[in-house]
Amino acid sequence: MSEIDEIFEREPIPAHILERMEQCRKRRMLVPDERLIKRPSHIEGIRASSRINTGVLDEVAKHIKAGMTTLEIDDIVREYTNSHGAICAPYHFEGYPKSVCTSINDEVCHGIPSRLRKLHDGDIVNVDVSTIYNGYYSDASRMFMIGEVSAQRRRLVEETKKCLEIGIEAAQPWATVGDIGYAISKYARSRGYSVVRELGGHGVGLEFHEDPFVAHIGRKHTGMVLVPGMIITIEPMINAGRAGVVLDPYNDWTVSTADGSDSAQWEHSILITETGNEILTY
Repeated sequence: MSEIDEIFEREPIPAHILERMEQCRKRRMLVPDERLIKRPSHIEGIRASSRINTGVLDEVAKHIKAGMTTLEIDDIVREYTNSHGAICAPYHFEGYPKSVCTSINDEVCHGIPSRLRKLHDGDIVNVDVSTIYNGYYSDASRMFMIGEVSAQRRRLVEETKKCLEIGIEAAQPWATVGDIGYAISKYARSRGYSVVRELGGHGVGLEFHEDPFVAHIGRKHTGMVLVPGMIITIEPMINAGRAGVVLDPYNDWTVSTADGSDSAQWEHSILITETGNEILTY
């Protein structure tokens, strides 16, 4: 039995939470599998991974600038991660060739670092970092504005961060995943933006991607119940134009807006607690 499985055995879910879960089942609500509810020792391991993950993005923030290549960002991420005894989760995940995702302007996500791709004054870029430390996973992304960006791009970046914050506010214990998507999409549309539907957040911690899928659109009181002990990412992808996206046919990874409009994304991982939530990565 693995250490993670041993923790499940020796640290049971508190009885009052199990009782509340059973009440939700009787109301025909979608309740998570008990393995999606992290136990205290799991959470401490995920916190340690999260500290490194946040440190990676802090290190990128110190160096990112116009003229550098996205491969240089990949180098920073790999070197910082490895020097802290951790592993870059994206590297070779389902064939992904690099250690980080760098998505510029109209790229929604999964931009692949390259020595041929430079950052230019006025660009906006999402740097998406995921870390494995002692078997525990963490995940976050930030937007960076390079040099003097246009007012339209600055507004998109700032409003997308507000979407993230609104989604986190909605992620309360015993609420549902649909509450998160409803809150994000309502705000984004009120600001004149569209929300990417095909991609979303997810559970994280013991694996790179766990249930539930966290859509950034949704209806209130639908989807999986958010039970204390769950850890999820919220990572709204907000487009300045229409919501449609396309997959790069050459690398089968990079997702871009179908209409060529700009896109932005911020991602935090959060722990659902009994009194609210705790931001683990940022």
